[in-house]
Order: sequence, then structure tokens, then C-alpha cells
Amino acid sequence: PHCWGDFGRSYLDGKTDCMEWSILFIGPVGAGKTRAIHTLSDIAAADTEVEATDETALMKQFTTVSMDAGVLDLGSGDKVRLIGAPGQDRFDFMWDILLEQAKAVVIMIDHSRTSRLDDLDKFVSAVQTRAFGRRFPMAVGVTHIDEAATRSLDIYRDKLTQHPPSFASALVPVFPIDAREVNDVRALVISVGAMLEMEMRFAART
Repeated sequence: PHCWGDFGRSYLDGKTDCMEWSILFIGPVGAGKTRAIHTLSDIAAADTEVEATDETALMKQFTTVSMDAGVLDLGSGDKVRLIGAPGQDRFDFMWDILLEQAKAVVIMIDHSRTSRLDDLDKFVSAVQTRAFGRRFPMAVGVTHIDEAATRSLDIYRDKLTQHPPSFASALVPVFPIDAREVNDVRALVISVGAMLEMEMRFAART
């Protein structure tokens, strides 16, 4: 049996190998990346937050300048490393480094921002230019729903259907989440984990 913890159990070539891989959380400042990782991590999540001194200070007191890091223990030896990328363009050199290590990507979007669709385009494009032909699972987590309750989430689904990211290895799910709620963030990560599991199942049979 192949270790897979609470996600279910896979049977690949009769091997017993525990999984340990990274999911990269990326998105604009204030979208909830750091909060989501702290909410879900089974360890005290490490972060590199400093007090914001530029235009970011208008949105939040502290901002990530390098990365956030947490771990989700799935049981049976399986672990997911939750990595958060800084949202500011001046730290985008970290995106290359973190994406290279990631097996999947979650793009976090702040639903209350007027630039929400532009934000989605920007970060899909950022991942696209750094994928270098790789294909991997992707999901979108939409936060601050309560601040823009009249706006439909269909705008993101329509955008991704009309212009599917070429690096996405499956249909991209869109989740409304509260980054403070464990079940919301866990559902997001489980969806990405399920896509990864399917990829490994098919790869093992080819």
C-alpha cells in the first residue's frame, strides 16, 4: 500500500512510499495566503512578515517578504508542505524559487478588490512564465466574500473556462474560503491533493 493518509489510500506498484510534497500559495497582498497557512498548519508556521512601509501599509500592517511555511500532516507518514509566496512584485524573484519546488499551486484572490480579475490574470501569467512546460494541479481560493457578497464567483470560473491556463493539469476548481476557517482551507488543499493522487495513479500505470 502507498501512504496517503486522510486523503485515501493508493496502490501503486506494490510500493510503500510516504508522500511529502509542496503546495505553493500565491496571490496579491492581503488575499489571505499567510492566514490560510497558519490556519491549516499542524506546526507553528514560520513566516517572514515585516511591518509594511510602502503602499501595502494601506491594506495591512504586516507583509510577507520572503515566504511562509507550514506543514499539514495527513497521517500514515504523508505530509504536505504549505508554502506562501510574497505578494509584492518587488519580491517576485522568490516566485521562481518556490514554484520550482512546488507540486501544485493555489492562487488566492481577494474578492473585495476592484482589480480581482486583473489579479487572477496577473498571477496565472506569473505562474505560466515560470512553469517552463511543466503541468501541475491548480486551484483558486477566493477570500473576503463577505465584503462583496453581491459579486458572483462565476466571474472566475468563466474566466478560467474561456482562458484555461496551459500549465493546469486538470479543470481548475474555484473555492470561496474564509482563510481563518480550517475546514475551508482544508477543502481547498484536499482538492489539489486529489488531483495529484490521480496524476500519480495514471503515471504508475503507464
